[in-house]
Formats: sequence, C-alpha cells, structure tokens
Amino acid sequence: MRNMNKKISLVVIRRLPRYYRYLGELLNQNIKRISSKELSEKMNVTASQIRQDLNCFGGFGQQGYGYNVEELYYEIGTILGLRNGYKTIIAGAGYLGHALANYAGFEKRGFKTIGIFDSDPAKIGGQAGGVTIYNVADMGDFLKENPADIGILAVPKMSTKAVVDEMVKGGIKGLLNFSYVDLDVPDDVVVENVHLSDSLMTLSYLVREKKKMSKDGGGL
Repeated sequence: MRNMNKKISLVVIRRLPRYYRYLGELLNQNIKRISSKELSEKMNVTASQIRQDLNCFGGFGQQGYGYNVEELYYEIGTILGLRNGYKTIIAGAGYLGHALANYAGFEKRGFKTIGIFDSDPAKIGGQAGGVTIYNVADMGDFLKENPADIGILAVPKMSTKAVVDEMVKGGIKGLLNFSYVDLDVPDDVVVENVHLSDSLMTLSYLVREKKKMSKDGGGL
C-alpha cells in the first residue's frame, strides 16, 4: 500500500483510466498476466513509465512474472473510486445531456445517473436513457431526498452559476463541467472541465502538422 500522505501527481492520476481501460480489454481477451514491456507496446507508454506510475500506489507486479491482469484491473478501479457507487445528476436535457444520459459507460464504471434537470416544459416529465427529466427549479428538493455525489453540467453559460450554486448547496462534491464557464466553488468541491471544441482545435493543429510533414517529405 502507498503512503497516504504522499501526494500523487495529477499527470499520473490522468493516466490511470487509460490503464484501467486497456486492462479491461485484456480481460475480455482472457489474458491472465502481462509484463510492463508488453503493456507498454499496447499503450505506447514506456515500460519504465508504467512501473513508476504503478509504484506510486504500491507494488502490484512480480519480477519475472509481470502483472496479474485481473488483480491490477481491480486495484486501479479501487484507486479510482469505481467501487464507491457514485450517484450522478445531469443538468441540461439537450443533445449533450441526452447523449450523456444514454452513455452506457457511466453505469458500467459505477456512476449511476439518478436524475436529469431542465427548464424546458416540453422536456420535463420525459426521460433520457431511462432516467426521468425534472424541473431544474426542483433540484434542491430532489437532492435533499436523493443525495448525489457528482453533477454533470450540460447547460448554457447563462444558467451555469445558478445551477452550480444549487448543486453545491445540495451536497454535490464533484462537477463535470461541459459549460465553458470557469466555476467558483468551495475548496471541498472538485471540478473537471471538459472543452470539446478545445480538443477539436488541438486535433485540427495536429492534422495540419501531419499534412505539412507529408507534403515536405516527412521526418523531423
């Protein structure tokens, strides 16, 4: 077990879901064990980096054996909190909100959506992904009766502050923010910002560079 007083780099934390995903794929292929070298070839991460990352949380591998895939998959899932059964609500029942509600990967990873909220009367009372859409004005009362851990923001900028304030007041401790607004929240609330257009613009740059290299004959 790792020293709980040791602060783990966020860069390392951000690589853990990728390890978890690859290990899940290995389990589906009925692969029982794998070395850091073999894992590095699949993930395009150096074997040394993999060992360093995993050593931050304790020794999971054995010299000459490698890693037990099922055990490592379970341990990383535990580190990521996937055994906690977090309850989630979504603010916004537009195209993005519907897509998020219908994404099976959330529940597969242990995140259960218990409510969706919107201000559009035409949507209230309906469902998305089998989850009821409620009036956003009733969010506070809903959270009193149905405590949740994580709030997903898929609302317009103008609505974000009021929704966030209601979520925080209702006990939400983690926010997944798709709203393109910098959030001002208490220190005990964690925010993960998701900027889809930023990722698309980064991809645009990389595609342009690849095309330029190809046109120039390739190579660095």
